Amino acid sequence: MQTPTANNNAIWMLIDVQTRLCSVMPEAAMATVIKNIQRLLQGAQLLNIPFWVTEQYPEKLGETLPDLQSLLPEYTPRTAKLAFSAWHEPALQESSISVAPQVVLFGLETHICVLQTALDALAAGKQVFIVEDAVISRDEANRNNAIERLRAAGCIITNTESMLFEPMQSATHAQFKAISALIR
Repeated sequence: MQTPTANNNAIWMLIDVQTRLCSVMPEAAMATVIKNIQRLLQGAQLLNIPFWVTEQYPEKLGETLPDLQSLLPEYTPRTAKLAFSAWHEPALQESSISVAPQVVLFGLETHICVLQTALDALAAGKQVFIVEDAVISRDEANRNNAIERLRAAGCIITNTESMLFEPMQSATHAQFKAISALIR
């Protein structure tokens, strides 16, 4: 199955979109990524898709961007981590992520934390989706290399709009109008 259709099939993960990390990314590209991540977070809530937030060494790299934090429900699981891969964090392994067959990843940096989390999730037998227009690296060449590696490793490379519309499967879905409004 290559389409994340049922809400209990997929966990969406926001990886390390933190204040200090974002400040060193290319400004225009980062603005686009933030806009797409905002859409994904709002869409996940509308579609009742569980999501998880990670923060790489928040004491040094800051917290999740305030523009994104304001979109997170209070109950959103957050994990501070030191390892680049979020996959081995005990809190994640003890959560619904461990039983969900699909993992959808977006955030930064593509060639470090997103890449290592994705490869570890694949090794654990998960079907992994990478939202290409919602990941970024400081250097575009590193991002592009990571996307190529992820595709070759078996990840499904997708985009924000596909991730928002595929779970609905039809324009008759109760959230179709709300999701459509997110992309206008």
